[in-house]
Amino acid sequence: MTEADDRKPRSDEARYDPEITSEFAIPKGLDVPKTGGEPETTSEFQVPQGLLTPQPPAGEPEGSAFSTPRTYDAQGGLAAFTPATGVPLVSLVKDAPWQDRMRTMLRMSVADRPAPEPVQHEEESGPAVPRVLDLTLRIGELLLAGGEGAEDVEAAMFAVCRSYGLDRCEPNVTFTLLSISHQPSLVEDPVTASRTVRRRGTDYTRLAAVFRLVDDLSDPETHVSLEEAYRRLAEIRRNRHPYPGWALTLASGLLAGAASILVGGDLIVFFAAAVGAMLGDRLAWLCAGRGLPEFYQFTVAAMPPAAIGVAFALAHVDVKASAVITGGLFALLPGRALVAGVQDGLTGFYITASARLLEVLYFFVGIVAGVLLVLYFGVKVGGKLNPEAALHISPRPLIQIAASMLLSLTFAVLLQQERSTVLWVTLNGGVAWSVYGAMRDVADISPVASTAVAAGLVGLFGQLLSRYRFASALPYTTAAIGPLLPGSATYFGLLNMAQNNVDKGLVSLANAASLAMAIAIGVNLGSEVFRLFLRVGSPGKRRAAKRTRGF
Repeated sequence: MTEADDRKPRSDEARYDPEITSEFAIPKGLDVPKTGGEPETTSEFQVPQGLLTPQPPAGEPEGSAFSTPRTYDAQGGLAAFTPATGVPLVSLVKDAPWQDRMRTMLRMSVADRPAPEPVQHEEESGPAVPRVLDLTLRIGELLLAGGEGAEDVEAAMFAVCRSYGLDRCEPNVTFTLLSISHQPSLVEDPVTASRTVRRRGTDYTRLAAVFRLVDDLSDPETHVSLEEAYRRLAEIRRNRHPYPGWALTLASGLLAGAASILVGGDLIVFFAAAVGAMLGDRLAWLCAGRGLPEFYQFTVAAMPPAAIGVAFALAHVDVKASAVITGGLFALLPGRALVAGVQDGLTGFYITASARLLEVLYFFVGIVAGVLLVLYFGVKVGGKLNPEAALHISPRPLIQIAASMLLSLTFAVLLQQERSTVLWVTLNGGVAWSVYGAMRDVADISPVASTAVAAGLVGLFGQLLSRYRFASALPYTTAAIGPLLPGSATYFGLLNMAQNNVDKGLVSLANAASLAMAIAIGVNLGSEVFRLFLRVGSPGKRRAAKRTRGF
């Protein structure tokens, strides 16, 4: 240190005692002696010593809310509905028919689906995505308009997209709207297209042709280009119905006559019910040509059979007038829409199921309005119709089995089925009625349980025939449930209401609704049991079937 440095005034920091480090330190002599092990500085929010409550020992260390509990053992634990590691994937059987494979993949998440292997080989750049989506929507529109279930329509749309190599496709089907979205990758914009179903028509021949087109698109051995698929789809749209109009009218009359035999009618009742149903069919065609909605078509078609039955009652003819009216109702009951609606509800398509069932309700209300109007005026003018006649139906097994087969055959004609399927569905309907009659009349089982079992066999045999012939199951099941439809319970419920017996009428209508639900659930359950336990339709069998068809 120099002499100049010695002459500088010392700073304030230098004047403080080096042992004192803070201006808030307690001066010497004023510090309080420590009596315990407390720290020098404490928080003002700290609980004073002596007031601390003993804490129970912790069961497990605190961790994340999403961590596995200490007491959980993955090896010895029970199988949970939603495991901590995720929901197990549904097994995908490679040799199953395309319907089952597509249905299984639709129930998977997009990330878990296997990568598609293009079945239809196009040029290196691949087909245009908008054209593939447009073809998919057109195929789905024909299937949905033809009465196919929503899950089967989505499976067919998914199969068409994957056959052309489009991954990450999500079809969506509702009652009147179809849409499909394709996302090429996580960084590219998705492509979405939609189509509205404006008209619905019952033509199972066209439905089977569309089904064969989807079947060929899903087959790796059958090359169908995009242009060829469009050409075949245009031919399907232009295809004429297999049966002329006069054949459909005759089929509706024979259906009503066969139904009247099932409920105890004789030969006179057969012809009377047939004439009434044919008159109702022609009136419905006239209303359709004038552009009236289907509600009024059903109302008008239900009047002629009811009027003939009331005329028999007024003329005091010794016939079962109730059988005439019941036979006419069988030709109008919307069994196809009912089965499709319940099937959509059981498979998780609740919006479509609600719309279908609401459609069935409107049709049923139209039938009720037409029949009830005629019955009301018939009762007012003195027509004596006995609601208790439903309790006196004598069992005639051979005649009723023949009538049930005739009913299924004519129902198949009304549904515009292919002629090669009519024989099979006729036999299926005869088997269904035989089982129903044996359980109800011989074993004395309730009609609802008997109907459910018979409908389950219809669904089982329908799936078996459809897988054997690689076709849709609808042509083999819908017409076969015709003999099981609750026409008698519906009529006697309406008759009781027309005679001011509202309580008995509601009970009979509730019985009819129970029978209808038993039919729909039985058909769906039989189909699901077949898919669960039986495997029919391997690629080897399909190749043999295609060689038989001439491909």
